[in-house]
Amino acid sequence: MGEIIRTPQQKRSIDKKNRIIEAGYELFARDGYFNTNTAQIAKHAGVSTGIVYGYFRDKRDILLEVLSIYVDKAFTPVMDIFDSLDSPLNFETLIANIIDATVEVHKNNAAIHEALHSLTSTDEAVGNKFLELEKDMTVNIVEALTQHGYNRDSLYEKVHLAMETIQSYAHECVYDLHDYIDYDKMRIGVIRMLLSLFDN
Repeated sequence: MGEIIRTPQQKRSIDKKNRIIEAGYELFARDGYFNTNTAQIAKHAGVSTGIVYGYFRDKRDILLEVLSIYVDKAFTPVMDIFDSLDSPLNFETLIANIIDATVEVHKNNAAIHEALHSLTSTDEAVGNKFLELEKDMTVNIVEALTQHGYNRDSLYEKVHLAMETIQSYAHECVYDLHDYIDYDKMRIGVIRMLLSLFDN
């Protein structure tokens, strides 16, 4: 294991480091974190194990980089919706768009989400990153709603509850897939429930 961790400056070195992170992302998603080792990541990235240890202390360092990429993939599609909002707000359209974006994020990242989420109770940094994601989404959504003239009591609580509900619905659609559930009807129910929550 290398003692000095390099920060790449040249494009070639940056590309190598990024390939290692991408390899970690793919292997953690495919095989799980504990079933992947540094040698496998190096091989998948097309570099030597020594190169990996030049940029990362260990596999967990790669995990934390992968986690940051995942958080960005989860955060950006939802927040992009708020960049194109018009006033007055159409809450029914807004809620439907957030639901659809959240389900799509889970579909596109299902394997890595499961791999990372399984570590939240055993790895404090991973658990904290997911909590930080929840907080950032809640705060940013509250700010966006306030900027568009929606400023009600208990807004942080309402937004957080809404996002938890939407996340739960996304998990149902992507992971649980109960054969006795009509997910189109459930989606309509989630929209109606959240419209009531926001007094619309």
